[in-house]
Amino acid sequence: MTYPNEGQLLDLTAQELLHTTRSVRLRLDFDRPVPDHLISECVETALQAPSGSNRWLMQFLVVTDPDKRAAFGEIYRDAFEQQYKKLPTYIGAVEKATPEANESQGRTTRSAEFLADTFHRAPAIVLACAVGRAEGGAPIAKTTLLGSVLPGMWSFMLAARLRGLGTSWTTVGLFQEQRVHDLFGIPIDSVTIGSMSPLAFTKGIDFKPALRPSPDEVIHWNQW
Repeated sequence: MTYPNEGQLLDLTAQELLHTTRSVRLRLDFDRPVPDHLISECVETALQAPSGSNRWLMQFLVVTDPDKRAAFGEIYRDAFEQQYKKLPTYIGAVEKATPEANESQGRTTRSAEFLADTFHRAPAIVLACAVGRAEGGAPIAKTTLLGSVLPGMWSFMLAARLRGLGTSWTTVGLFQEQRVHDLFGIPIDSVTIGSMSPLAFTKGIDFKPALRPSPDEVIHWNQW
């Protein structure tokens, strides 16, 4: 498979697209700029995703300014080292059931640590946001709010993959939520950041399905 020409998409079936859109960290091309129009095309696709009550709450913050990317990178590293790595759910602390799965987990841990050190080098950083806050409300309020932004961010990532671009879903930076809001002027009392990702062309475009459980391990028929 080769990179698409300008204005063209990768020749992937829907099944291939859904099975090979991976979190890309080690293979991000930090030296190749991402044209604004490609980012806009990805957002156009994202906006076709579901939105609670059809309210269109989703907003995107796209960061290409080098100084702001550097400042965000510092925040992200602080969140990763000072908070995330101390949690029992830290990616490097998760034990899987088989040696193969643990080996895969180790590779993913190393790539996550690489991203923490290099996030700022991505030519673009994308924050998917929702207009609204849900603190203190019923659980359905937060579910509905995030449910209006997370499907759109995944659609953004699928659209990016079709254009030879790599992304990596993360919320680690939100351990330092106030600093992120302050850096970018996002009003913290009225806007929720749902996800963030680097955005860059990938070094090569051939990606494989990841190791995952079988459907029989996760399906509950008719009752839990």
